[in-house]
Amino acid sequence: MKKLLVTGSSGLIGSEVVEYFCRLNWEVHGVDNNMRADFFGPGGDTRWNQRRLLATHNNFRHHELDIRDRKVISALLETCKPALLVHTAAQPSHDLAASRPFDDFDVNAGGTLNLLEATRLHVPECVFAYMSTNKVYGDRPNTIHLKELPTRWDYDDPAYDNGISEELSIDQSKHSLLGASKVAGDVMVQEYGRYFGMKTCCLRGGCLTGPNHSGVELHGFLSYLIKCNVEGRLYNVFGYKGKQVRDNIHSLDVARFIHAFFEKPRSGEVYNIGGGRGNSVSVLEAFDRVAALSGKKMNFEYMDQNRTGDHICYISDLSKIKAHYPCWGITKTLDDVFHGIYLASRQPH
Repeated sequence: MKKLLVTGSSGLIGSEVVEYFCRLNWEVHGVDNNMRADFFGPGGDTRWNQRRLLATHNNFRHHELDIRDRKVISALLETCKPALLVHTAAQPSHDLAASRPFDDFDVNAGGTLNLLEATRLHVPECVFAYMSTNKVYGDRPNTIHLKELPTRWDYDDPAYDNGISEELSIDQSKHSLLGASKVAGDVMVQEYGRYFGMKTCCLRGGCLTGPNHSGVELHGFLSYLIKCNVEGRLYNVFGYKGKQVRDNIHSLDVARFIHAFFEKPRSGEVYNIGGGRGNSVSVLEAFDRVAALSGKKMNFEYMDQNRTGDHICYISDLSKIKAHYPCWGITKTLDDVFHGIYLASRQPH
């Protein structure tokens, strides 16, 4: 039986990866200490997801560990010896990183290094997939010439018709401290692939989403937006006229790609992974979509000040990832994404 180790196993991507490989009859080990609740309060608590996974899959084992604990992580890799390690644990918020910079860097950069070195020492043949982020590009996407449409911003440069590729520079731009800490982890994952020859990849996610997301205002765009609509709560729009655009990828399609990468791994690769143009939506467009599902008009307040380093328009160019893995593609449409989150948001955890 093949072994998988997932960090952040109670989170959105981590739990989807757990379920995906459990269904393939792998022996799955999850590492999670519910630090999301510490970061975001009760709304970010993921214990409900941990309990759900343990109740559903008898081939899943939970480890209550902190990836910042170097000795404990090394001991786990030495005993577990997974064939695949999927690293999704992170501090994911721009705003929180600014107020808790040491926690942010210790988790995102230090924790990633702990996992890489433990893997190199104890199971160097392990395939290592790292959930990076499009925030590694900093605010450089905002330098692309844009055009304003009635409900969204869009690229006004034919070079970006398919979105943003992996060739966009990550240097000399404003990242936020979150983006900087994720850059550190991203580059280190690449280096362990290039320098040591390990099988590693960085997945620079667009808007990762799905029904198992514990979305909060500081992190979790669609999940939080839909939750606010269903519960009649006020939603704050931060700048850009509410026309800022994100491409949304369902967590299942992320898990599917990780499986494809495991089957044909490469060393030190980088991929932009998102929903692409077909799954892109602006905040204003999302308001209309969720209102059509719930029958409720969105209750929102507009603030002219955008978040520091926030992208005006971000759409992932999936050309490289599809060229390397032509068997992979988006299977969950934007309608599927909205419908799934809407149904989940009406259910108590």
